[in-house]
Amino acid sequence: MVTILGAGPAGLAAAHRLSASGRPCQVFEKAEVVGGMCRTVEYRGNRFDIGGHRFFTRYDEVQALWEAVLGEEFLLRPRLSRIYYDGRFFAYPLQPVGALVGLGAVESARCLVSLAAARLRRSVPGRSVPGRRVPGRRVPGLGKPNSFEAPSFEPPSFEDWVSARFGRRLYEIFFRTYTEKVWGIPCREISGDWAQQRIKDLSLSRALRSAIGWGQRPTSLIEQFHYPRLGPGMMMDAMAAQVRAQGGAIRLGAAVIGVEREGARVRAVRLVGGERVAVDQVLCSIPLPVLVQIMDPPAPESVRRAADSLRFRHLITVGLVVDRPDLFPDNWVYVHAPELAVGRIQNFGNWSPEMVAEPGTSVVGLEYFTEDGERLWTLGDGELLALAERELRATGLLGAGRVTDGKVVRVPRAYPIYDRGYRARLDVVVDWVRGLENLQAMGRYGMFKYNNSDHSILTALLAVENLAGAEHDIWAVNTDTAYHEVRG
Repeated sequence: MVTILGAGPAGLAAAHRLSASGRPCQVFEKAEVVGGMCRTVEYRGNRFDIGGHRFFTRYDEVQALWEAVLGEEFLLRPRLSRIYYDGRFFAYPLQPVGALVGLGAVESARCLVSLAAARLRRSVPGRSVPGRRVPGRRVPGLGKPNSFEAPSFEPPSFEDWVSARFGRRLYEIFFRTYTEKVWGIPCREISGDWAQQRIKDLSLSRALRSAIGWGQRPTSLIEQFHYPRLGPGMMMDAMAAQVRAQGGAIRLGAAVIGVEREGARVRAVRLVGGERVAVDQVLCSIPLPVLVQIMDPPAPESVRRAADSLRFRHLITVGLVVDRPDLFPDNWVYVHAPELAVGRIQNFGNWSPEMVAEPGTSVVGLEYFTEDGERLWTLGDGELLALAERELRATGLLGAGRVTDGKVVRVPRAYPIYDRGYRARLDVVVDWVRGLENLQAMGRYGMFKYNNSDHSILTALLAVENLAGAEHDIWAVNTDTAYHEVRG
């Protein structure tokens, strides 16, 4: 029997693959619904995502799973996203020529001078993107002698990485504000890992050549994407139903509060309410720091200390129902205006028309990023609904529309924070967890890695193959620094 902790995309994908092959599995999920963040909230017939989940992937096995689960209910949708800044909208992924034209002659000149200076600095030997050397450290083992890891190199900060490639001015306009809203810390304290994973490597010179007909125009991989007819929750619910139909067990409201081990082998998990369940093989997608915290006997102190230092950012989604259709053409808009607290605005009728209950209306989701102790996290629902309406109107996206209803959803531990130095601390935890003989971590939470859903699902599929004798390095998934927004 394979025991799976968590019923998000990774946990469900693992259970689906195991049950389809006839291998017994049981899933324990803390919440009363499956899907984790990849779920759809239904409110009076209207639907909205927790975050907004595009279904696109370069992994054939993941695409095949999605299509097998939903079939014709898996729609192909056009993609449009923009950046809102200084009362104007700019295409995203950022198109350098369009961005410079939209900024006007004076600001464009400043951006070009800043870009030229950054390129000049990068061309000087030894003046690439700054970083820092991290001393070697002792790595605690599981009943084994401690090993020593050689010194490593800490990547540059997000601020340094982006400024070195696009110039300080473009960084200030198109990258800084939104990023600091998401993470709640200055960009100089955010690891450059985030930039390397999530920002398309824009080439201003290539874009200029393309604009005047010299050279090939880049082709976007995600000018369109797949999306379930009734939102991502439809995919997760269908996957769970198929797991159960194939003989797998999924228990909701079954929080894991303890993981018992003997040395390097996990023997049992304890559930809320006192139930103890013996285990053979474990696939774990609960948050990595939580896994360490509930180990019995405890992990070494250095591992617990490193795990406790790993932080998550909370997400608040405010869904608004508006009495006007076709408010704006985008699937989503990134809000870079520093005077507004909202980070991203979704228009769910443009994801799928069936997300909207009544013709002639719209369902809009405004996303706020926060942490314990911050004012946003403590606001009541009424205050958040009023704030979201004011900010939607301030962008001009509400137009003459009137908000008629709304709902607030709070999601703790939504995004792992890549603060500077996190990698060395994460490595301490990962090295120890890797030493557990019969447990594999997977998924965004389980690996403390900002995976997309397809990355999370891939880690699950590879983990299942490892149970059959494969030797995949699951931790290598999504370590390539080229995020697949476009190809040239």
